[in-house]
Amino acid sequence: MRDTGWFKSTFSSTASDNCVEVRLSDSGARVRDSKNPAAVLAVDVPAMVAVVKAGLLDR
Repeated sequence: MRDTGWFKSTFSSTASDNCVEVRLSDSGARVRDSKNPAAVLAVDVPAMVAVVKAGLLDR
C-alpha cells in the first residue's frame, strides 16, 4: 500500500507555522491543520483526483 506520510502543502507559507498537511495513500488522502493534528479530514480517491486536477494541491 502506498503511503506518503504527512507532508506540508506548498501552498503553506514557509515563514509561518500555520500550514496544511496532507497524507496520500491508495485509499485517498487525509488533510489536517498542523496546529491541530488530531482533527483529520478524510478524502476519498475521486475527490482527491478532482483536487489535484483543479491545481489545489501541489507537491
